[in-house]
Amino acid sequence: MKIDGKSRVCAVIGNPVEHSLSPALHNAAFAEKGLNMCYVAFHVEDLAAAMTGARGLNLLGLSVTIPHKVAVLRYLDEVEETASKIGSVNTVINKEGRLIGYNSDGMGAVRALREADIPLAGEKVTILGSGGVARAIAFTLGKEAALREMVLLGVEPEECRRLADDLGKALPFPVIWEPMRIETLNRHIPDSAGIIHCTPVGMNPHAEKTVLDRQLLRPGQFVFDAVYNPLKTRLLQEAESVGCRIVPGVEMFIHQAVFQFELWTGESAPVNCMRRVVMEALS
Repeated sequence: MKIDGKSRVCAVIGNPVEHSLSPALHNAAFAEKGLNMCYVAFHVEDLAAAMTGARGLNLLGLSVTIPHKVAVLRYLDEVEETASKIGSVNTVINKEGRLIGYNSDGMGAVRALREADIPLAGEKVTILGSGGVARAIAFTLGKEAALREMVLLGVEPEECRRLADDLGKALPFPVIWEPMRIETLNRHIPDSAGIIHCTPVGMNPHAEKTVLDRQLLRPGQFVFDAVYNPLKTRLLQEAESVGCRIVPGVEMFIHQAVFQFELWTGESAPVNCMRRVVMEALS
Protein backbone atom coordinates (compact mmCIF):
# COMPACT_ATOMS: atom_id res chain seq x y z
CA MET A 1 0.00 0.00 0.00
CA LYS A 2 1.42 3.35 -1.05
CA ILE A 3 1.60 6.01 1.67
CA ASP A 4 2.58 9.55 0.69
CA GLY A 5 1.72 13.18 1.31
CA LYS A 6 -1.69 12.76 -0.32
CA SER A 7 -2.78 9.76 1.75
CA ARG A 8 -5.98 10.19 3.78
CA VAL A 9 -5.92 8.75 7.27
CA CYS A 10 -8.65 7.05 9.28
CA ALA A 11 -8.22 5.74 12.82
CA VAL A 12 -9.84 3.83 15.63
CA ILE A 13 -9.75 5.54 19.03
CA GLY A 14 -10.42 3.79 22.31
CA ASN A 15 -8.99 2.43 25.54
CA PRO A 16 -7.94 -0.34 25.15
CA VAL A 17 -7.49 -0.49 21.40
CA GLU A 18 -4.47 -2.71 20.85
CA HIS A 19 -6.65 -5.79 20.20
CA SER A 20 -8.68 -4.14 17.43
CA LEU A 21 -9.13 -5.98 14.13
CA SER A 22 -10.13 -2.76 12.40
CA PRO A 23 -6.66 -1.71 11.11
CA ALA A 24 -6.12 -5.03 9.32
CA LEU A 25 -9.70 -5.03 8.06
CA HIS A 26 -9.82 -1.50 6.65
CA ASN A 27 -6.27 -1.43 5.32
CA ALA A 28 -6.97 -4.61 3.36
CA ALA A 29 -10.14 -3.02 1.99
CA PHE A 30 -8.33 0.21 1.01
CA ALA A 31 -5.64 -1.82 -0.75
CA GLU A 32 -8.21 -4.00 -2.53
CA LYS A 33 -9.88 -0.88 -3.94
CA GLY A 34 -6.58 0.85 -4.77
CA LEU A 35 -7.34 3.82 -2.51
CA ASN A 36 -4.60 6.13 -1.22
CA MET A 37 -5.77 5.71 2.37
CA CYS A 38 -4.53 4.11 5.58
CA TYR A 39 -6.04 3.20 8.94
CA VAL A 40 -4.28 3.26 12.32
CA ALA A 41 -5.12 2.63 15.98
CA PHE A 42 -4.76 5.26 18.70
CA HIS A 43 -4.92 4.45 22.41
CA VAL A 44 -6.87 7.47 23.69
CA GLU A 45 -7.42 8.50 27.29
CA ASP A 46 -7.82 12.26 26.74
CA LEU A 47 -10.78 12.36 24.34
CA ALA A 48 -10.94 16.16 24.11
CA ALA A 49 -7.33 16.36 22.99
CA ALA A 50 -7.84 13.49 20.55
CA MET A 51 -10.80 15.17 18.86
CA THR A 52 -8.91 18.45 18.60
CA GLY A 53 -6.09 16.47 17.03
CA ALA A 54 -8.46 14.80 14.57
CA ARG A 55 -9.53 18.23 13.37
CA GLY A 56 -6.03 19.67 13.30
CA LEU A 57 -4.60 16.69 11.42
CA ASN A 58 -7.57 16.61 9.04
CA LEU A 59 -8.22 12.92 9.64
CA LEU A 60 -10.86 11.64 7.23
CA GLY A 61 -12.68 9.34 9.61
CA LEU A 62 -12.74 7.73 13.02
CA SER A 63 -14.00 4.52 14.52
CA VAL A 64 -14.89 5.19 18.15
CA THR A 65 -14.87 2.34 20.65
CA ILE A 66 -15.10 1.81 24.42
CA PRO A 67 -15.17 3.96 26.52
CA HIS A 68 -15.75 6.98 24.24
CA LYS A 69 -18.93 6.17 22.27
CA VAL A 70 -21.16 8.46 24.35
CA ALA A 71 -18.68 11.14 25.42
CA VAL A 72 -17.61 11.78 21.83
CA LEU A 73 -21.01 13.36 21.02
CA ARG A 74 -20.04 16.63 22.70
CA TYR A 75 -17.11 17.11 20.28
CA LEU A 76 -19.12 16.67 17.07
CA ASP A 77 -20.66 19.30 14.82
CA GLU A 78 -23.55 17.07 13.79
CA VAL A 79 -25.00 13.68 14.70
CA GLU A 80 -27.04 11.61 12.27
CA GLU A 81 -30.67 11.18 13.39
CA THR A 82 -30.60 7.48 14.29
CA ALA A 83 -27.26 7.81 16.09
CA SER A 84 -28.72 10.72 18.06
CA LYS A 85 -31.67 8.57 19.16
CA ILE A 86 -29.36 5.70 20.05
CA GLY A 87 -27.30 8.14 22.11
CA SER A 88 -23.89 6.87 21.04
CA VAL A 89 -21.55 7.24 18.07
CA ASN A 90 -18.99 4.73 16.83
CA THR A 91 -18.20 6.32 13.46
CA VAL A 92 -17.13 9.87 12.58
CA ILE A 93 -16.56 11.38 9.14
CA ASN A 94 -14.78 14.66 8.55
CA LYS A 95 -16.68 16.55 5.84
CA GLU A 96 -14.80 19.73 4.98
CA GLY A 97 -13.91 20.36 8.60
CA ARG A 98 -17.26 19.32 10.09
CA LEU A 99 -17.20 16.20 12.24
CA ILE A 100 -20.39 14.17 11.76
CA GLY A 101 -21.26 11.19 13.93
CA TYR A 102 -22.99 7.93 12.99
CA ASN A 103 -23.66 4.59 14.64
CA SER A 104 -22.79 1.67 12.36
CA ASP A 105 -23.59 -1.14 14.82
CA GLY A 106 -27.31 -1.22 14.13
CA MET A 107 -26.84 -0.93 10.38
CA GLY A 108 -24.33 -3.76 10.55
CA ALA A 109 -26.97 -6.01 12.10
CA VAL A 110 -29.69 -4.96 9.65
CA ARG A 111 -27.42 -5.54 6.66
CA ALA A 112 -26.42 -8.95 8.02
CA LEU A 113 -30.10 -9.89 8.25
CA ARG A 114 -30.76 -8.61 4.74
CA GLU A 115 -27.82 -10.51 3.29
CA ALA A 116 -29.22 -13.67 4.91
CA ASP A 117 -32.54 -12.89 3.18
CA ILE A 118 -34.44 -12.75 6.48
CA PRO A 119 -38.03 -11.44 6.03
CA LEU A 120 -38.88 -8.75 8.58
CA ALA A 121 -41.86 -6.75 7.30
CA GLY A 122 -45.00 -7.41 9.30
CA GLU A 123 -43.24 -9.73 11.75
CA LYS A 124 -42.81 -9.87 15.52
CA VAL A 125 -39.16 -9.74 16.60
CA THR A 126 -37.90 -10.29 20.14
CA ILE A 127 -34.66 -8.66 21.29
CA LEU A 128 -32.86 -10.12 24.30
CA GLY A 129 -30.99 -7.42 26.20
CA SER A 130 -31.30 -3.65 26.50
CA GLY A 131 -27.72 -2.32 26.60
CA GLY A 132 -25.78 -0.40 23.98
CA VAL A 133 -25.82 -3.09 21.29
CA ALA A 134 -29.53 -3.79 21.78
CA ARG A 135 -30.27 -0.07 21.64
CA ALA A 136 -28.37 0.39 18.38
CA ILE A 137 -30.00 -2.61 16.73
CA ALA A 138 -33.50 -1.79 17.98
CA PHE A 139 -33.51 1.79 16.69
CA THR A 140 -31.96 0.90 13.34
CA LEU A 141 -34.19 -2.12 12.84
CA GLY A 142 -37.20 -0.01 13.74
CA LYS A 143 -36.25 2.58 11.14
CA GLU A 144 -35.32 0.11 8.38
CA ALA A 145 -37.98 -2.60 8.79
CA ALA A 146 -41.77 -2.30 9.04
CA LEU A 147 -42.21 -4.75 11.89
CA ARG A 148 -45.56 -5.74 13.33
CA GLU A 149 -44.23 -5.68 16.89
CA MET A 150 -40.94 -5.45 18.78
CA VAL A 151 -40.48 -7.11 22.16
CA LEU A 152 -37.61 -6.24 24.51
CA LEU A 153 -36.67 -8.70 27.24
CA GLY A 154 -34.05 -7.11 29.45
CA VAL A 155 -31.83 -8.24 32.30
CA GLU A 156 -31.89 -4.70 33.75
CA PRO A 157 -35.60 -3.78 34.03
CA GLU A 158 -35.16 -0.01 34.37
CA GLU A 159 -32.76 0.16 31.44
CA CYS A 160 -35.14 -1.95 29.37
CA ARG A 161 -38.10 0.28 30.27
CA ARG A 162 -36.19 3.43 29.23
CA LEU A 163 -35.25 1.86 25.90
CA ALA A 164 -38.86 0.82 25.26
CA ASP A 165 -40.08 4.33 26.11
CA ASP A 166 -37.56 5.90 23.73
CA LEU A 167 -38.42 3.47 20.96
CA GLY A 168 -42.14 3.98 21.50
CA LYS A 169 -41.76 7.68 20.79
CA ALA A 170 -39.87 7.05 17.57
CA LEU A 171 -41.42 3.97 15.95
CA PRO A 172 -44.83 3.48 14.30
CA PHE A 173 -45.44 -0.03 15.68
CA PRO A 174 -45.88 -1.38 19.24
CA VAL A 175 -42.81 -1.85 21.43
CA ILE A 176 -43.33 -4.09 24.47
CA TRP A 177 -40.84 -4.62 27.27
CA GLU A 178 -40.65 -7.13 30.11
CA PRO A 179 -37.92 -8.43 32.39
CA MET A 180 -36.10 -11.45 30.95
CA ARG A 181 -37.48 -14.37 32.93
CA ILE A 182 -38.45 -17.95 32.16
CA GLU A 183 -42.12 -17.02 31.93
CA THR A 184 -41.54 -14.05 29.58
CA LEU A 185 -39.25 -16.12 27.36
CA ASN A 186 -41.92 -18.83 27.26
CA ARG A 187 -44.53 -16.24 26.31
CA HIS A 188 -42.70 -14.39 23.54
CA ILE A 189 -40.11 -16.67 21.92
CA PRO A 190 -42.40 -19.32 20.36
CA ASP A 191 -44.52 -16.87 18.34
CA SER A 192 -41.69 -14.54 17.29
CA ALA A 193 -40.47 -14.64 13.70
CA GLY A 194 -36.99 -14.11 15.03
CA ILE A 195 -34.81 -13.57 18.08
CA ILE A 196 -31.93 -11.10 18.31
CA HIS A 197 -29.55 -11.83 21.18
CA CYS A 198 -27.67 -8.81 22.55
CA THR A 199 -26.29 -9.94 25.92
CA PRO A 200 -22.74 -11.23 26.56
CA VAL A 201 -24.03 -14.69 27.57
CA GLY A 202 -22.21 -17.35 25.55
CA MET A 203 -19.14 -15.24 24.83
CA ASN A 204 -15.73 -16.81 25.36
CA PRO A 205 -14.52 -17.91 27.88
CA HIS A 206 -18.09 -18.94 28.82
CA ALA A 207 -19.08 -20.46 25.51
CA GLU A 208 -21.04 -23.24 27.21
CA LYS A 209 -23.75 -20.81 28.36
CA THR A 210 -26.96 -19.78 26.58
CA VAL A 211 -29.98 -17.63 27.46
CA LEU A 212 -32.55 -19.90 25.79
CA ASP A 213 -33.82 -23.44 26.12
CA ARG A 214 -33.77 -24.90 22.61
CA GLN A 215 -37.29 -26.28 23.23
CA LEU A 216 -38.64 -22.72 22.87
CA LEU A 217 -37.34 -22.47 19.31
CA ARG A 218 -39.12 -23.76 16.23
CA PRO A 219 -38.08 -24.48 12.64
CA GLY A 220 -38.25 -21.44 10.36
CA GLN A 221 -37.46 -18.82 13.00
CA PHE A 222 -34.31 -16.78 12.61
CA VAL A 223 -31.82 -16.40 15.44
CA PHE A 224 -29.21 -13.64 15.34
CA ASP A 225 -26.48 -13.57 18.00
CA ALA A 226 -24.45 -10.38 18.39
CA VAL A 227 -21.72 -12.41 20.14
CA TYR A 228 -19.01 -13.32 17.61
CA ASN A 229 -16.41 -15.02 19.80
CA PRO A 230 -16.92 -17.96 19.40
CA LEU A 231 -18.00 -17.69 15.78
CA LYS A 232 -20.89 -20.08 16.37
CA THR A 233 -22.23 -19.76 19.91
CA ARG A 234 -24.14 -22.46 21.74
CA LEU A 235 -27.32 -20.47 21.06
CA LEU A 236 -26.66 -20.59 17.31
CA GLN A 237 -25.67 -24.26 17.37
CA GLU A 238 -28.86 -25.24 19.16
CA ALA A 239 -31.00 -22.98 16.96
CA GLU A 240 -29.52 -24.55 13.86
CA SER A 241 -30.15 -28.04 15.25
CA VAL A 242 -33.91 -27.40 15.47
CA GLY A 243 -34.15 -25.90 11.98
CA CYS A 244 -33.80 -22.17 12.65
CA ARG A 245 -32.06 -19.86 10.22
CA ILE A 246 -29.00 -18.49 12.01
CA VAL A 247 -27.09 -15.24 11.53
CA PRO A 248 -23.69 -15.16 13.31
CA GLY A 249 -22.56 -12.01 15.08
CA VAL A 250 -19.39 -11.84 12.99
CA GLU A 251 -21.59 -10.76 10.07
CA MET A 252 -22.71 -7.73 12.08
CA PHE A 253 -19.07 -6.84 12.74
CA ILE A 254 -18.22 -7.17 9.06
CA HIS A 255 -21.20 -5.17 7.84
CA GLN A 256 -20.75 -2.35 10.35
CA ALA A 257 -17.22 -1.98 8.97
CA VAL A 258 -18.62 -2.06 5.42
CA PHE A 259 -20.95 0.82 6.35
CA GLN A 260 -18.00 2.78 7.77
CA PHE A 261 -15.95 2.17 4.62
CA GLU A 262 -18.77 3.46 2.44
CA LEU A 263 -19.21 6.59 4.58
CA TRP A 264 -15.52 7.46 4.43
CA THR A 265 -14.83 6.61 0.79
CA GLY A 266 -18.15 7.06 -1.02
CA GLU A 267 -17.43 3.74 -2.76
CA SER A 268 -18.83 0.24 -2.49
CA ALA A 269 -16.88 -1.89 -0.04
CA PRO A 270 -15.00 -5.09 -0.99
CA VAL A 271 -17.14 -7.23 1.31
CA ASN A 272 -15.52 -10.56 0.46
CA CYS A 273 -12.05 -9.17 1.13
CA MET A 274 -13.18 -7.74 4.48
CA ARG A 275 -14.88 -10.99 5.47
CA ARG A 276 -11.75 -12.97 4.62
CA VAL A 277 -9.56 -10.78 6.85
CA VAL A 278 -11.96 -11.10 9.80
CA MET A 279 -12.46 -14.85 9.45
CA GLU A 280 -8.71 -15.47 9.21
CA ALA A 281 -8.14 -13.40 12.36
CA LEU A 282 -10.88 -15.15 14.36
CA SER A 283 -10.33 -18.71 13.16
